[in-house]
Order: sequence, then C-alpha cells, then structure tokens
Amino acid sequence: MDFFYGQESLTSIQWILRAIIAFFFLFFIVKIMGLRSISQLRLLDFAMAILIGNIIAHPLSDEGLGLKGSLVSMSVLVALYLICLYFMNKFIPFREFVAPPPITLVKNGEINVKNLKKARISIDDVLSEMRKQSILDIKKVALALWEPDGEISIFLSPEHQPVTKSDLNITSQPFSYPTTIIKDGKINYEMLSNSPYNEETLKINIKTTYNVEINEILLATLDQNKQLQIFLK
Repeated sequence: MDFFYGQESLTSIQWILRAIIAFFFLFFIVKIMGLRSISQLRLLDFAMAILIGNIIAHPLSDEGLGLKGSLVSMSVLVALYLICLYFMNKFIPFREFVAPPPITLVKNGEINVKNLKKARISIDDVLSEMRKQSILDIKKVALALWEPDGEISIFLSPEHQPVTKSDLNITSQPFSYPTTIIKDGKINYEMLSNSPYNEETLKINIKTTYNVEINEILLATLDQNKQLQIFLK
C-alpha cells in the first residue's frame, strides 16, 4: 500500500495502481451523485466537476502527493453536494439561488434587451439557436428562455407550430418501441422470449428471407406488427 501515500518516487506498477483506484473511486462518486451530474451542467454541477477534476488529477501526476487526502476531500465534496441537493428540494429560495429560474429573452416576437444583458448573452446567440431549430423569423417566436444550464429554449407561436394528426382529427397508432432481437451478431434471449419466435424459427426466418447467418447481423428489431427488420455488419 506504499503507493497510496506520498513518496519521492513511484514505480510503474504503483502509478498504475493509483490510476486504477482513482478511476473506480471516481466512477463510484459519479454513481452516488446521479445522472444529473453528467447531463447539462448547472452552477452547482459545474463547480463540483471542476473541483473533483483538480483534486483527483494532482496525485495522479505528482508522486509527492498521497491518494488519501484526495479521496477524503472528494468524499466531503460529494457529501456537501448531496446536502445542497436536499436543501434545493426542500427550500425554494435556496433552489432559486443555486439554480435561478429561466430568463425571458423573447416574448411574443419582441426581444427583451434588458434580460439579454442580465443573461450576459447577445442577440446573435438567440439567432444561432433559432437557426439550429430552423426558425428564421423572430416574430414567430412566442417565448425564448435562457435556461439555468446555459441552453436556450424556444417555443413557436401556435399559428406557426407544425400541424399534428390531432389537429386534423386523424387517428394515429399507439406508440411502439422496436424490440431488439439481435445485436452485434448475438441473440437477446430475454427479448426473444417475448416475441413470436424461438431461436430455431428465428434462424430459419432470417436464412430464408435474407440468406444470412446470425453472426452477420449488426442489428435486428421487431416492430409493433411483429415484422423483422435487419441491418447487416
């Protein structure tokens, strides 16, 4: 366990052991913090990411620093992070301080210049996000919000929104997610058990219809009508 503490020099094996421990400890920390920490970063998440990155990087590049201090520091930071999340869920003022509500940039086709300055962004940022969503006329925008994670949410006025089936009173089929039966040349037996096929009939169907073997298939799915669709490697 000498590699765990600061030393004048470390062997290659000791460096490797440090990296392995740091990797799995960081993985464990992220699992505790939850998916929120690896999605769009908000203020609290960004601060945590910067701090944890710096803390874990130093003992992996400086043999004079031990791992113990970094692991303890990271554990304390994660505890503080979880406490902050608890208070954010319980107390609205604290939540608004850490993750302030969105700022209105455009409303009913009118630009709010004051809020642009408050968000510290330019109209070019709004226009850029509009172009990404194929919106060319700002007058068509009912609402544009600057979100706490740095994204701009844009909503079109009702008269400029795409027509849907419900608008035309057209009955649509219920949503159905394709079932993956084969992936990377391997059969998913759990999914196969809920399909009209068994292993033998599946292989016969694929051989007869597509003249390929299972190991030649990149992906095979079943749609809501139990129709098989395959994609070759």
